[in-house]
Amino acid sequence: MNEPVLEAKALERKFGAVVAASNINVSVMPGARLSLIGANGAGKTTFVNIVTGYVKPSSGEIRLAGRDITGLSPRRITQLGVCRSFQIPQLCETMTPIENILVAIGATETRSSYFLPARSDERLDRAYATLARFGLEVYAERPVDELPGGVRKLVDIAMALVRHPRVLLLDEPTSGVSTEEKFPLMDCIMAALETEDVAVIFVEHDMDIVTRYADRVLAFYAGQIIADDRPDEVLSDVEVQKYVTGTAR
Repeated sequence: MNEPVLEAKALERKFGAVVAASNINVSVMPGARLSLIGANGAGKTTFVNIVTGYVKPSSGEIRLAGRDITGLSPRRITQLGVCRSFQIPQLCETMTPIENILVAIGATETRSSYFLPARSDERLDRAYATLARFGLEVYAERPVDELPGGVRKLVDIAMALVRHPRVLLLDEPTSGVSTEEKFPLMDCIMAALETEDVAVIFVEHDMDIVTRYADRVLAFYAGQIIADDRPDEVLSDVEVQKYVTGTAR
């Protein structure tokens, strides 16, 4: 029987008098496609930041494949297999996509590899293969600051994938992307991840994206999870309609 790849147990996070996370309990299985929904300030990003080490919980714990990773640094958590992309892609804009990927590859390797040529044939082959999975070969040698927003998003996600993570967190992958580009962008992302045994957790505000690409949804409100089920069940929940989607009558 499969064991959870990621577990959050009784997570709490307070910023002074503000409760950003309250009694968060989540279990994620390998290969899951999980979407986090909720209004701004509902607790989604706080949860993502706790899981990835950018915010320390006030109490509770995070386990990765049974290992306690609570309070570890973002770098160490990434090394253990929890990677993320950001709402605003974290790229060096004066460099090309291939150079950004090479930097990501170098960061995954051992200390001794720092003394190896950055553009070795092996690293270049790996970098081009990573870009090819996202159909980005044509952009490989163009400066990032010349690229469309959707392409930058894909490069950022490609950088997160070079480590072959167990858990991949995507913070609003379709944010800033035009309406007609959203579905092609998500199709590209999910196709690139098909061969990876990775649980994907993505924050999303577009319910059409949620229903199409998630097999499970967590709805956040006031730092708590108010619904956890299949997309159709969550989106028909009265509290979700009242506090998240604004569709309650």
